[in-house]
Amino acid sequence: MNILEQNKEKINGKLETFDRMIINGYLLNLQNYRHFLYYLIQNNVKLKDFDKFASEQTEELCKHIDSYIKENNVENIYLNSGKTDKNEIVMNILKNNPNKKGLITVLSSVELCNTMTVKPNHETKKLEVTSRSTKCKHYYFYFNDEEFGLMFLKIQTWFPYNVQVYINGREYLSKLLDKNNIKYEMYNNSFSYIEDFEKAQKLADSILNKKISDSFDGMVEKINIHLPKIRNIFNHSYYWCIDQCEFATDINFKSREDLSLFYKTLVETTYFTFSSEDIYSFFGRNVNYINTLKKGEIVSDLRNRYQGYRIKFKINNNQIKMYDKGNNLRIEVTINNPKDFKVLKIKENDETGEVVETKEWVPMGKSISNLYRYVEISKNITKRYIEALPDINTDEVPLKEIEKISQRAEINDRVYSGINILNEENLKIFSEISKGEYLINGFTNKMIRKNIFENSEDKKTINKTTRLLSKLKAHGLIKKVANKNKYYLTTSGRKIINSILIYTKKTLLT
Repeated sequence: MNILEQNKEKINGKLETFDRMIINGYLLNLQNYRHFLYYLIQNNVKLKDFDKFASEQTEELCKHIDSYIKENNVENIYLNSGKTDKNEIVMNILKNNPNKKGLITVLSSVELCNTMTVKPNHETKKLEVTSRSTKCKHYYFYFNDEEFGLMFLKIQTWFPYNVQVYINGREYLSKLLDKNNIKYEMYNNSFSYIEDFEKAQKLADSILNKKISDSFDGMVEKINIHLPKIRNIFNHSYYWCIDQCEFATDINFKSREDLSLFYKTLVETTYFTFSSEDIYSFFGRNVNYINTLKKGEIVSDLRNRYQGYRIKFKINNNQIKMYDKGNNLRIEVTINNPKDFKVLKIKENDETGEVVETKEWVPMGKSISNLYRYVEISKNITKRYIEALPDINTDEVPLKEIEKISQRAEINDRVYSGINILNEENLKIFSEISKGEYLINGFTNKMIRKNIFENSEDKKTINKTTRLLSKLKAHGLIKKVANKNKYYLTTSGRKIINSILIYTKKTLLT
């Protein structure tokens, strides 16, 4: 029985839709040396005159943007640092004028960027097109958009005029709810109340049927004055790529209290219960997948933040996390590395002289055309995660298991004494070996000694830790990796230790 079934009387509904989305726009031909050179030729620009041409282009763009700002009667606020909290500035503006629609304000700052330039090649003694990293002025256009809600579009003012769009799926959905006269209430980027969850979900699903890149094209068309000429030369506009996609499932409880009754225990139990095999399976992988990853690319993390409790599992820069948001239990999937997943593509095979289209699973790219696949993958990850969440609706402690480890154990004609579960030192050991950092990579004798004992390199301490680990292994709480000095908690060990720690109040979330 999953968490939805366990708490069905306390749940209003479930909502699956996008959360934060960051989309980058590139004029691809201006990223290519040969094509960029062609662009200069089409503009009758000699390489030696490039600096002057580039400065004029940037100046023209900035003048156009300034005129656009004046036409919309908004303020252009220059920031001395790119690290300034832009969201806070925008929120203060909206606080003073909450009903303002369209362009709200424009922020500008000098930030790092990648640009095209012309430099002398000292070997060939000739000028050539190249790329470089430098700083230039960026504009942030903040909109209370009719379609997307609160969002921004950023543009760099030097070649190749890269843009970035930020939208929020909850904001997007709120506009659709307004248009369809569905009542709702929002709290901290979540819906605390929705009149009809079924209709809301259908509207959320409909977002995928819209080509949102068309809207981005329309926005940037008004800002980048050079775009018509670029499009005329190369016959294409911006190519839109997903830089980051967060897809969140909110389980909406009737009250914050209903969720609070069990949420802390759920987080703790999840932390102690999920194994590395579980985490791999959420992402559609088996254990052997670890062999393809570089060191440090797998993370399990448990935090008690001021907003509340949060647990996160991360593999190869893709992650799933769970946290509470008002009366919502949120499970959020973030895909930063799409190549870890596959997408079905149509390929042409003309080896025989006849064009034959075949479908083939290939690593997923960042093109916005793959957005539907991002959703499919995120939903599958979330579904597996929800099904795996432990049943915490019972106060039943595995007494038989605890009683068993409290008694003597005989392994290979060797007798091991029982484990005193109330012993302070044993509780420290339990808490240590249950840490998330060991969940994936395991732990060694030395790791445990270092974090438990003051004199970790003392011979007596080494022998003592060895005996303790042997006892835990004999009672089936931990297992040793073959031909390695590494240990992992067993499935039963996690359950038993989890129960002991929770009910002795030796929990990590205090």
